[in-house]
Amino acid sequence: MMKIPFLDLKQVNAPYMDALKDAATAVVESGWYIRGSYCERFEKDFAAYCGYAYGVGVGNGLDALTLMLRASIELGRLKPGDEILVPANTYIATVLAVNAAGLVPVLVEPDEKTFNIDPNRLAAACTPKTRGILAVHLYGRLADMPAIWAFARARGLLVFEDAAQSHGAFLDRANLSSNAVAYSFYPTKNLGALGDAGMVVTDDVELANVVRMLGNYGSEQKYVNRYRGVNSRLDEIQAAFLLAKLPHLDSWNARRREIAARYCSEVKNPLIRLPEIPADPMEHVWHVFTLRMPDRKTRDALQKHLESRGIGTLIFYPIPPHRQEAYAAGPDGREFLLPAGRLDGKFPIAENLADTVLSVPVSQVLTDDEVTEIIGALNEFVC
Repeated sequence: MMKIPFLDLKQVNAPYMDALKDAATAVVESGWYIRGSYCERFEKDFAAYCGYAYGVGVGNGLDALTLMLRASIELGRLKPGDEILVPANTYIATVLAVNAAGLVPVLVEPDEKTFNIDPNRLAAACTPKTRGILAVHLYGRLADMPAIWAFARARGLLVFEDAAQSHGAFLDRANLSSNAVAYSFYPTKNLGALGDAGMVVTDDVELANVVRMLGNYGSEQKYVNRYRGVNSRLDEIQAAFLLAKLPHLDSWNARRREIAARYCSEVKNPLIRLPEIPADPMEHVWHVFTLRMPDRKTRDALQKHLESRGIGTLIFYPIPPHRQEAYAAGPDGREFLLPAGRLDGKFPIAENLADTVLSVPVSQVLTDDEVTEIIGALNEFVC
């Protein structure tokens, strides 16, 4: 067993066990288990926390992404076959959701400093069929939303956000907001449920209503189906767990920022490239702390070195979406991602990141001594 695991969910949840047990008991005793008062309260509270007017709980983060895009189609704001710009450096769920909604994901290389989609590369990826941008806040750092919003306004594009890793990250929106934002509450997230859960937040009441119907078999009135929907609903027990945990999110994120600041100031190894801390610390919640090494061989050697010291690590993500077998060939494969004649299918920055990044523990449950031990192990590494 790892002396310092990458993430110990049992330890994360242990201090709140009484509150979680009380929440579970209250739901069981209520006799109402789907879309009841706990879900309604969490939708309202979390949307307000994020600075949006409406929240719609769904089954998981992938469904949140897919349903906000599908709702935009049902409302006539997008149509099947429209192109959506997405980062080449992301978890495959971002791309899967665009495909699942009947849209075309077009990959855009990341900014090497932030790991997020590079706003300076958006124009080159646009065609007359481009209708939207799906920004991902990777590793907990917000993408450059002011630049993305400015670009979208100039081109008349919709803007969506994949915020699965950025619970509690904030910036001054200055009266700007995206069309919709998708969250995952997978147990490992900064705000994690004890199972699958997700949410769409938005200021658009029409979009919120359609997302809600799509997640309920396309129905607003029982047995009356306006859309060809799915079953994707945030159940009461997960909503109750999340309500119990939400008040602690800011303090958890503050602890993650403390740990990240120590890494960035105390790790002194020329082989290790540390992530950039944004000028406004509130724009990063350090879902993971990701190092970058000179090459894959050195990255793998560092991972083995840390594991030999009992320190858990993970790679986010070892294979970029366009290199996955699911997108290797065929009419729904690489040609769908990369319209013929426009992109060559090579994304050297995203591919290099996949070969050179390594994430080390940054959870709020780490002790100061454990952080010191991780820093020492990183500084001792030689290759």
